[in-house]
Amino acid sequence: QQLARAWTTATKGADLPYQVLEAPPARLVDALSNCIATLNDYLAQVAVPLEPALRDFHFDAMAFVRLAESFGPHSLFDLTRHDQRDNLLCIRNVVPAPFLGPRFAFAQSTTLFSATLAPWHYFADLLGMPPSTAWIDVDSPFHASQLQVRVAREISTTWQRRAASIDPICALMAHQYRQQPGNYLAFFSSFDYLQQARDALNRLHPDIPTWQQSPRMAEAERDAFLARFACGGRGIGFAVLGGSFGEGVDLPGERLIGAFVATLGLPQFNPVNEQLRERMQALFGAGYDYTYLYPGLQKVVQAAGRVIRTETDQGTVWLIDQRFARPEVRALLPGWWQVGQG
Repeated sequence: QQLARAWTTATKGADLPYQVLEAPPARLVDALSNCIATLNDYLAQVAVPLEPALRDFHFDAMAFVRLAESFGPHSLFDLTRHDQRDNLLCIRNVVPAPFLGPRFAFAQSTTLFSATLAPWHYFADLLGMPPSTAWIDVDSPFHASQLQVRVAREISTTWQRRAASIDPICALMAHQYRQQPGNYLAFFSSFDYLQQARDALNRLHPDIPTWQQSPRMAEAERDAFLARFACGGRGIGFAVLGGSFGEGVDLPGERLIGAFVATLGLPQFNPVNEQLRERMQALFGAGYDYTYLYPGLQKVVQAAGRVIRTETDQGTVWLIDQRFARPEVRALLPGWWQVGQG
């Protein structure tokens, strides 16, 4: 009852579907702490496990209180109102630097490595890396002659022009496939966009085999999707950028000879990301880049990286959007790529 009253007070007056609040109210945090203490006392007295719903609440409450105790500029506290009685309070840790920085200082040495650990200042700011950090950009074992990277600069995949982009994308994919038949991956920004593109390709070019990723695929379904990429096979597999097939997948040689990336991978424009952009702007002076551009291009590079997996692979990557031709976007692509116009 105490928690219910504190919750009502915390959400009272919130009349927008989504809004950021100043900080977790002390009364709510105290009420949660009291609930946790009461449950701990109960567990110490009985040998019976908590009911699943109560157990989940117990763990969620402890996590929330821990985050509330460390709340600061690196965090957002927001309220999402679904209806008059259904509200969600959330603490979002948007910059891990305050937590990771002390661990770096404590360690004698730390090594961070990734094929997509760029741009340097973005990761240094978010992760809290010390000013003395040494930065090494190791040359790729691959060569530009192995990968043809082309930009379809006449096509826009922005939300406003998405419907108009479907047919040109299908024409481009069909042309590339007929020019060099084999296995391809096509990445799109959402399942809806993916479905529209696949349906159109099947309608306009029914001779090209296609298969697609579906939401919440089971392990057997993921294995079946990848099994379609067999040596000597032909067709186009459709997947969502940033999903399970955009990284950590090895399809060397003829198993994959090309990829189409029909998006910049920018995170969805919504109230949460806009609040994140404002916070990144306040902290680092680069709200759009830190919230949208850098995370998006990282997913693009990861997806395109599925094509060349060994020093003998050959392949083609199509970057489908006119924005890939912008200098500030080109600068974020791997240095060994030689990007040409389609």
